[in-house]
Amino acid sequence: MIRKAVEKAIVNQIKNEEHSSRLYLAMASWCQVKGYPGAAEFLYRQTDEERMHMLKFVHYLNDRGGHSILLELDNPTADYKSLSDLFEKVMKHEEFITSEINKLYEVSLKEKDYTTGSFLQWFINEQIEEETTVHGILDKMKLAGNDAGGLFHIDKELSALAAAKAAAGTAAV
Repeated sequence: MIRKAVEKAIVNQIKNEEHSSRLYLAMASWCQVKGYPGAAEFLYRQTDEERMHMLKFVHYLNDRGGHSILLELDNPTADYKSLSDLFEKVMKHEEFITSEINKLYEVSLKEKDYTTGSFLQWFINEQIEEETTVHGILDKMKLAGNDAGGLFHIDKELSALAAAKAAAGTAAV
């Protein structure tokens, strides 16, 4: 049986992951209507990935004798100044998620729930990968500036990143 403090923290993380999925969906929609199909494809892929993260937490908690419940969500922002503004917000959000995963890990250690601590290692490593990816995107955007040609190439690269994630996801199944 999972301890109540750990259960509560996991339920909160389920909310965070569900919000992440909705946030990236809103961002993908913005990109699609603003003429960034590669960025949209990348963010639609992120939407699916965040939903899978949420489901991992749901199944884990239920399997450990807890009860996964869904909490109320705030509506995500749906308007951005630019593609770089949007990805700055992606970075801030990923940093927030990293912080939340770390807090959850702290709770698991405090409660001496080493099984949950072990389960969370995958998410800790995933956050390193996510932040590294977004840092790389932002670095390229800074190099391109507001140049339309540079943004065109970045958009194409985001499409390639989405395809690579799709291929990796298919291989993992």
